[in-house]
Amino acid sequence: MVDRKYATLLLLFFLVLPFVAEALGYGYVTGIATRILILGIAASSLNFILGFGGMVSFGHAAFLGAGAYIVGILSFHATLGSPISLGFFQWSATEEALIAWPLAMLVSGILALLIGAICLRTSGIYFIMITLAFAQMLFFLFISFRDYGGEDGLSLWSRSTLPALDLTDDRQFYYLTLALTALVVLFLGRVVRSRFGMVLKGARDNEQRMLALGFPVYRYKLVAFTLAGAIGGLSGALMANHTEFISPGLLSWHLSGELLVIVILGGIGSLLGPILGALAYIALEEVLSAWTTHWMIFLGPLLIFIVLFARSGLWGWIGGRESGHD
Repeated sequence: MVDRKYATLLLLFFLVLPFVAEALGYGYVTGIATRILILGIAASSLNFILGFGGMVSFGHAAFLGAGAYIVGILSFHATLGSPISLGFFQWSATEEALIAWPLAMLVSGILALLIGAICLRTSGIYFIMITLAFAQMLFFLFISFRDYGGEDGLSLWSRSTLPALDLTDDRQFYYLTLALTALVVLFLGRVVRSRFGMVLKGARDNEQRMLALGFPVYRYKLVAFTLAGAIGGLSGALMANHTEFISPGLLSWHLSGELLVIVILGGIGSLLGPILGALAYIALEEVLSAWTTHWMIFLGPLLIFIVLFARSGLWGWIGGRESGHD
């Protein structure tokens, strides 16, 4: 009941935020809140494999970046008012998001499947380093795409189009992002509480015991890793539309590190922890960066404090729990 109460308060906060911000003359806050939600989706997908599967990936931004590039490449080849075609598929501009965003999830999911099939044959520090290595390989791969900006990145012609919605309107795009964030959290909650989720958490706690019970742990982890990659691709599609710009930086280890920080800050293994972590992280960035460009100096001690005194993160601290695992 405590979790549900705070979850409702968090949802209400995001629902009224644009109206309150505009009433106070801070309309730009809507754009910041959109970025918070997008990073929250990406962090939630990382938390799914880290908090519930025990898979510490240091290359999760690769899936976000891949999803963003799919949207950017389709936008690059599209012409205003003309149908967009991809092989034997052809769709009108008014349906672009209905094709581009699922395609971004599909490509990111396939990448996660291929990468996970190799990385999950290792564990511990080896798993961390191999996920980082694959992410850096993709980083340099996209740098080599000179037609799509190379190191300089690529600007989108415009945001994706969607029937009945004007995504060029920041408020409409914000509420669409909020709705998708809620759907992702609800979906992951159902998965975590399902038989699949129970096996995944069992493998996190004692993999050898789950193997002895006859569960194909490798397959469960691979499916979870693939699912996390697909959701990461969705966050990338949203990020590309939010900034209307893509660059190889979206695949960099720096962003992967930021996602890990967000998960730790919010609470590893809690469904809403990554959203709260993204809120706290971006709020700290916005406030502290106004004072100094070295704002990360203040974030470091805060993370140490959380690790030492609030090991379940901000979400666990708010709920007064010892552990952040749901």
